[in-house]
Amino acid sequence: MSVTGLRSAIAARRIDPLAPCPNGAYADHLVRVIRDGPRTGDATPRPIVRTEHFILRRRSRRVELGHSLRPEQLDNDLAGLLAEELFAPGWLSGSDVFERVFTGVVRSCVDGALPAWTTFYDNTLARIREYWRTPKPADHSSIAGFAPVYRHTLDLLAPGTVLDLGSCFGFLPLLLAERSEPGLSPGGVRGRRTHKVIASDLAQGTMRLLDAVARARGLPLDTLACDAARVPLPDGSVDVVTVIHVLEHLEPAHGDTVVAEALRLARQRVVVAVPYEDEPTAAYGHVRCFDPDQLAALGRRTGHRFSVASYHGGWLVLEAS
Repeated sequence: MSVTGLRSAIAARRIDPLAPCPNGAYADHLVRVIRDGPRTGDATPRPIVRTEHFILRRRSRRVELGHSLRPEQLDNDLAGLLAEELFAPGWLSGSDVFERVFTGVVRSCVDGALPAWTTFYDNTLARIREYWRTPKPADHSSIAGFAPVYRHTLDLLAPGTVLDLGSCFGFLPLLLAERSEPGLSPGGVRGRRTHKVIASDLAQGTMRLLDAVARARGLPLDTLACDAARVPLPDGSVDVVTVIHVLEHLEPAHGDTVVAEALRLARQRVVVAVPYEDEPTAAYGHVRCFDPDQLAALGRRTGHRFSVASYHGGWLVLEAS
């Protein structure tokens, strides 16, 4: 997601994923999301469309979405459901509306802010591991699409300090932090800590959410709310910087600045991953596409040694030294 979920929550009114909500409902100035559809007594507008999982209505200027998802269905594949059933056909549009509807479905699916999000995270992380054990075609599953990307990223990282830029929901930092629990190595051998992990994202609400989820899971994880092009850390402050499925959200000049910032921060290397798409996926906030030649050109512009590879998308590994 990547599904990206809450990556660009910089609209006129920011999204607070932990804001108080009535049980079974979520509302802000743009969207209203209700579990199991309208409440009894509502003056219900005629549906614009009914899909397998959603009923879309419009009430004045606000989008109203009913859904029938259950807690066991709540995971990051929600992004694919929304994109396929509502955004790709054109019933809804815009990354801000996407993020608010996504947040609304999560919050209305389970009562209570933290219980809703921990259910979402627990299910997603469990399904990532399922795909690691038994790989399946991604089809329309964002989890299946990202699982090998996360696995490959973990395989590329030697023990040390890792800064993840543009973490969004922070599944990768959480997986790293799980591997870094005191006393455990990746193979389960006691007596070694493998990573110190810092997650970062522009959206303060997302980092507050990730911090709360990490604490609830008892994981050692630091969070930092900042622009990936201006990180408030000193030169060479971490061993590795990861930029995983971020650059497709940025215009070329901005993306080059983010890569330069990552190289400033990294003592050893920078790991960049991007999807290969024929067209940018607007619902996820993608604004450009990549191919191997474009990745190599990006590597040459940095003036650093680099390698380019293809594995469930494109990979650019830059040597920082």
